[in-house]
Amino acid sequence: MSKGSSQERALHMFDSTLRDGAQAEGISFSVPDKLKIVEALDDMGIQYIEAGNPGSNPKELDFFAEAAGLELKNSILTGFGSTRRRNIPVEEDKNVQSLLKASTPAVAIFGKSWDFHVTEVLQASLDENLNMIRDTLGFFKERGKEVIFDAEHFYDGYKHNPEYALATLSAAVEGGAGVLCLCDTNGGAFPDEIYEVTALVKKQFAGNPHIEIGIHCHNDGGMAVANTMMAVDAGATHVQGTLNGLGERCGNANLCTIIPNLQLKKGFQCIFPDQLQKLTQIAGYASEIANVKLNERDPYVGKSAFAHKGGMHIDGVSKASKSFEHVDPAEVGNERRFLMSEVSGRSNILSRIQSVVPSVKKDSPETEGIIQRLKELEHMGYQFESAESSFKLLVHKHLGKYQPFFKLGYFKILGEQPRSEKASSTAMIKLAVDNREEITAADGEGPVHALDKALRKALEIFYPELKKVHLTDYKVRVLDTKSATASKVRVLIESTDGDDSWTTVGVSPDIIEASWIALVDSIEHKLLKDMEKKMRVFM
Repeated sequence: MSKGSSQERALHMFDSTLRDGAQAEGISFSVPDKLKIVEALDDMGIQYIEAGNPGSNPKELDFFAEAAGLELKNSILTGFGSTRRRNIPVEEDKNVQSLLKASTPAVAIFGKSWDFHVTEVLQASLDENLNMIRDTLGFFKERGKEVIFDAEHFYDGYKHNPEYALATLSAAVEGGAGVLCLCDTNGGAFPDEIYEVTALVKKQFAGNPHIEIGIHCHNDGGMAVANTMMAVDAGATHVQGTLNGLGERCGNANLCTIIPNLQLKKGFQCIFPDQLQKLTQIAGYASEIANVKLNERDPYVGKSAFAHKGGMHIDGVSKASKSFEHVDPAEVGNERRFLMSEVSGRSNILSRIQSVVPSVKKDSPETEGIIQRLKELEHMGYQFESAESSFKLLVHKHLGKYQPFFKLGYFKILGEQPRSEKASSTAMIKLAVDNREEITAADGEGPVHALDKALRKALEIFYPELKKVHLTDYKVRVLDTKSATASKVRVLIESTDGDDSWTTVGVSPDIIEASWIALVDSIEHKLLKDMEKKMRVFM
């Protein structure tokens, strides 16, 4: 694509999170979940929202009934379904009728473009498949629907039998399709193949100004985004994908990567500019609804997308951000992070120390002591790049600015096997706050859960604000597998109070002790944060 041509062609973004994304392993959207995602996509300015296949199950019909009451400002709700079955009149096909009942302004109809699928999977004749495409699209076109044809397995079909693959597109046009979306359904095509075939199709239908060429890629070869970009370069103007790349097998083309690529690098406006600045937030919101963790290494929106660890990288970014960042993280609503590590450079460690205690000097004994302690702890297995709250407590402790919020007397863990229906462990704990002792116990699903509940139960008497705190993630990594069950483990705990999130770390050969260290740091981080906030108010 020549420079400037992005200004000559408009792109239409088509989101399939609610249909293709829902086919990912471990993903199940409820009707309220789907409605929330529809509203978020509409706010973004996504042109088409593929909302599901109403003929697949009753839940989909319930969703379309609810969605009919939505007042979408920017998006066109789109139903999804297949061509009619072989040797059945289109008016009598149950799935076609279900799609009609969904009452969406647009429909996306998929049909076979690979002759192998026609004869071996559908067990239909090649001519009958063309009739199925033509009849189904004509049925919806005659009823005033905007019709999109998803040419399933198009790139594989073109490699095997180019004449027939193109014939399926012609049949779709005859039926009234406004969009011919070319699908790399198996996800195995290479970017050069995608470009070549897409450009050929674009040329084939160049004489019809009402026909738009689309692209739909899967990520089985790890190239869904690259293939999508190449299709756009070749002339595709209708772009399909899902939020965070959710989808069957290895996923679909990730719109959270494609949109900033096209909008920031190619000059297209895919979504509203103010929404691009919320893209990281939107990606996190979608992950939360899907109940999956956002990939930390996703481009643009991942937690690590603008995280710098190497000393030379940190120094370069501090002097000129473009030295190691291809875009400003603020353009996609993300933020730059300098990771705390023994390889991150003295200047970075100093800046992180000063973010905790600004008065610390570069060459002071305190600075040298903290750096040495950091190296000792990382040698033991601690990892502060993902647990900056534990690092902050480390600085306070080393500088003598730390006062413990409670003192542990003891804790005991009791396990029960076979487990009961409600719990498998009990934790008993004795602690003191300002010489006031408290002894309590709690049951839990495992020893760490029981210990966490007992600790909070005891401390909430003294610190009611801890009632807002709960764990959101718990990770354990074995650091020395050669020691088998005596191996040292590292525990990372992520916590939130509803306003902020933080991560703390503990290391020990005893998984309970490692978890305890991280739990205590989590509690003390919250209490220290609240205390500092109160001090700022009164200053």
